[in-house]
Amino acid sequence: MTGGNRGIGLAVARAFAVNGDKVAVTHRGSAAPDGLLGVRCDVTSAADVDAAFSAVEAEHGPVEVLVSNAGITDDTLLLRMSEDSFQRVVDANLTGAYRVAKRAAGGMLKQRRGRMIFVSSVVALVGAPGQANYAASKAGLIGLARSIARELGSRSITANVIAPGFIETDMTAGLTEARRSEILGSVPLKRYGTADEIAGAALYLASDAAAYVSGVVLPIDGGLGMGI
Repeated sequence: MTGGNRGIGLAVARAFAVNGDKVAVTHRGSAAPDGLLGVRCDVTSAADVDAAFSAVEAEHGPVEVLVSNAGITDDTLLLRMSEDSFQRVVDANLTGAYRVAKRAAGGMLKQRRGRMIFVSSVVALVGAPGQANYAASKAGLIGLARSIARELGSRSITANVIAPGFIETDMTAGLTEARRSEILGSVPLKRYGTADEIAGAALYLASDAAAYVSGVVLPIDGGLGMGI
């Protein structure tokens, strides 16, 4: 799992561990939480990705489930957004997902089974001011996953997307009370989601119960996007 050392990623990683799975998470130097195998990896580096997979395969065996969650933001209005800002976000969020998916696919093809789960965002579907780079990168995950679903489906490999809405994390905890109230006003369920609710969806998509589910975008957003 990429980006599994905090927030949503950590909740997903721990849920798989509780489920009895062997779990490895990537980090960029902060180490992994107790009980999880940590591998250093910057998803913007193909060499790092290859080395991380090799380390995981040596410790745990072939990767059967990939959760691509690593990502960054760099918010600013379009007219102020530099090309570097746009490219860095796309490279980390979208091209990074391509790198890990490509590396995982080889082993999954040999096993003739596998699950790929990409963590996107409701912003990919509805957009957001100041997040043209982030929204574009997260929307790209949908095309990536659906193309993979069509390419590799005959080998019992599925590819799906989770699109979280506003989730209680360190990032949302730092918002002003006014902004939190504004956000909740747009969410039909009138609350933030929890990281555990995202983890539950990931467990389902990785399970035997979801063997016939592929190319799906699963919004977990309290009704914010209404399945757009």
